[in-house]
Amino acid sequence: MKLYDSVRAPNPRRVRIFLAEKVLDIPRITVDLGAFEHRKAGFTEINPLQRTPALELDDGTVITESVAICRYIEALHPQPPLFGRTPLEQAQIEMWNRRAELELFVPITHVFRHGHPGMAGHEVPQIPEWSEANRPKAMAGMELLNGALAHTPFVAGQTFSIADITALCAIDFMKPARLAVPEAMVHLRRWHCEVSARPSAAA
Repeated sequence: MKLYDSVRAPNPRRVRIFLAEKVLDIPRITVDLGAFEHRKAGFTEINPLQRTPALELDDGTVITESVAICRYIEALHPQPPLFGRTPLEQAQIEMWNRRAELELFVPITHVFRHGHPGMAGHEVPQIPEWSEANRPKAMAGMELLNGALAHTPFVAGQTFSIADITALCAIDFMKPARLAVPEAMVHLRRWHCEVSARPSAAA
């Protein structure tokens, strides 16, 4: 199998961190988003949505969407479990991963794609007002995680999971979006410092 990857994008990074936590190495092909390689015919045949990451299996089957790729890898390599062990853990991790995606990752993405001048050629039409409208949504998402992390060491409970990977990539993506975690959100800042120190965070 081989992984179509993009260095600066947050979604491919989710897969790279996941693989690093599993101590797995999959051959990678870099797709340069800045050069619009994802829109060329060769990659469009692999993923008609023209997005990375994409995992191509040995039989030619292609899996796209970062969490779908991670679920496939988890099924092949269940240790360490990053989607939960028990039915309750699995449900909580699924819940918090979706919350991290919908309440934090998505608003940050809109702030960046509709507000950054360098994204004008990628987001057509680029709507600056939509960028500004999502700033308070991103703040609300941070507040949600900060509240949860007041009671648990990790986003979905007592163990590191895919929910932490999603939240870490979202928080780190705030820098190019020109957002920051407020000083008052001490639990979110504590968590971010700790998960950023994990070796996988450098993936």
